[in-house]
Amino acid sequence: MFSTTVTKMLGIKYPIVGGTMMSISNADFTAAISNAGGLGILNSAMYNTREEFAAAVDRVQELTREPFAVNINLFPAMRKFDNKVYVEVMAEKGVKIVETSGHSAPADLAGPFKEAKMTWIHKCVGVQYARKARELGADIVTVVGYENGGATGKLDLGAMVMVPAVVRAVDVPVIGGGGVSDGHGLVAMLALGAQAAIMGTRLLTTQECPVHPKLKEALVNATELDTMLIMRSIGANHRVWNNAAAKKCAQIEAAKGSFNEVISIVAGDKARRMYQDGDLDAGVISCGQGVGLCRDVPTVADLFQRIMKEAREIVSGLAAS
Repeated sequence: MFSTTVTKMLGIKYPIVGGTMMSISNADFTAAISNAGGLGILNSAMYNTREEFAAAVDRVQELTREPFAVNINLFPAMRKFDNKVYVEVMAEKGVKIVETSGHSAPADLAGPFKEAKMTWIHKCVGVQYARKARELGADIVTVVGYENGGATGKLDLGAMVMVPAVVRAVDVPVIGGGGVSDGHGLVAMLALGAQAAIMGTRLLTTQECPVHPKLKEALVNATELDTMLIMRSIGANHRVWNNAAAKKCAQIEAAKGSFNEVISIVAGDKARRMYQDGDLDAGVISCGQGVGLCRDVPTVADLFQRIMKEAREIVSGLAAS
């Protein structure tokens, strides 16, 4: 019932893609998502040397025989060194799926992707960006609505409009997201024309997610109203959980604070302190409106099985009505 163009192209069981999260999407978490039937995506920007990244890829391959991808982050602030190094390692290790995300599709990497026979997914923020990625050779494009956690782009469009607009604009499969947390969200994305759904916030509240139990508990107790947008003043709109750090960032922006003042609040080292030590106000965490639908902390496998069961029941109910 849920075999799609994307599941066939990527070789995955379920049309579910794990959203790439900084300091969270490590090798073990990536493998857990792939083993559960979705597509796990390793975040290359977490690794500062060729050797560290190669070891992370080895770890994923040790933990799973299922398909997984590697994310190449194109935002300038995330580039530790030349992204071509990551691609070289991926080619050496036989990684066959690559996801890119950033302001624009990477023309300089399109050739190396094709030479290594990788399936290229580009995550973008709207129709014109999806068309450009397709022109450069992207095999799949991912687009998310305004409900999404993390980068929301500048268009402020919800998934209900964004996803079908991109589906109509390109002749390659689309992965859609924004608020997807259960079977209803998955069915909705497929009904909008997407061939799979991308999910990030719901995966934060799983047993395998490498963040502190106190943070998971806080997110389980959050509602759909407990997110906010920050970093708009520096052209990097992000939806995050509205903790004290996020509110302080918003105050700095409202007072016309500088780029450096904003970055000092959202710096990665502060977020990692929150993830590792459970200091809930140390930094910010990307979080979508779907957090209001996260009410427990299952394993990734149990979550995916639940989502697919719910999706099947929804589709069967619609067919019978």
